Amino acid sequence: MFNPDLIASDINRPRQQYRGRFAPSPSGLLHFGSLIAALGSYLQAKSQHGQWLLRIEDIDKPREMPGADTQILNTLEAYGLHWDEDVLYQSKQASLYDAVMDELLANHMSYYCRCSRAEIKALGGIYQGHCKHRNYDKQQSALRLINQHPVDDFVDGVQGLVKVDNGLSHEDFIIHRRDGLYAYQLAVVIDDIYQGITEVVRGCDLLEPTARQITLYKTFGKPLPSYVHLPLAVTEQGYKLSKQNAAPAIDNDRPQPALIAALEFLGQQPDAHLIDATVEQLIDWALQHWQLNKVPKLKEISL
Repeated sequence: MFNPDLIASDINRPRQQYRGRFAPSPSGLLHFGSLIAALGSYLQAKSQHGQWLLRIEDIDKPREMPGADTQILNTLEAYGLHWDEDVLYQSKQASLYDAVMDELLANHMSYYCRCSRAEIKALGGIYQGHCKHRNYDKQQSALRLINQHPVDDFVDGVQGLVKVDNGLSHEDFIIHRRDGLYAYQLAVVIDDIYQGITEVVRGCDLLEPTARQITLYKTFGKPLPSYVHLPLAVTEQGYKLSKQNAAPAIDNDRPQPALIAALEFLGQQPDAHLIDATVEQLIDWALQHWQLNKVPKLKEISL
């Protein structure tokens, strides 16, 4: 049985207090897609008189851009998105991640696996537990969670009922990679628990990982946050705006046009006169008029 006290929040707080977050990776500067996620999560938190936290997900060192974390902070401030509490850097959380993995291993809730992606793909793309009883050690191995809490569907605050592919939802998934990096699923759930996050607001590109994250919450014996997945900004070719696709950084010197465009993208209807407003006036208007039910949803959700 996993010890849920191992992942303890750093602050004693009532569960009913709303706590949201924005968690960018410092692999590049913030672009329009990042702004949508940051703005949506900020407005959702502040419209409910909650706190909005900032986490820098800097555990993938090979992909980081030097100085990007500082520039991300500067951009958020330029856009009037001011966070509560100290910024949490995932790179400072390694001892907690390790303790959780040790606990899972000690309770026979995980195991080492040496299957490659190519091998799994050749067998249909879904991992079938090939290494579960092989008793490998950690050398040249990934660590997989024994999935005792598969999630076949969940309810999203914008997208509604999300159904998950049965094979993916029942798979023993990786929580620590063979190359020594912590898997996103593990780190994000531990940190959301640690920071007391009550609602996760982010882009629809992370809909699929949500099922595995819910599995981890259930494994850890912790209460689930609610989830809200916002629509994604895409290029004319249909690709998601991302740092990997070299999406252009948003302008720190004149944030108003991008803020207005982001509000419109999120289904809000900013007044025409706001084009001449200050950043502070724009954010104040957005907080007073924020309506989550106006955010566009995908036509069909099946993962």
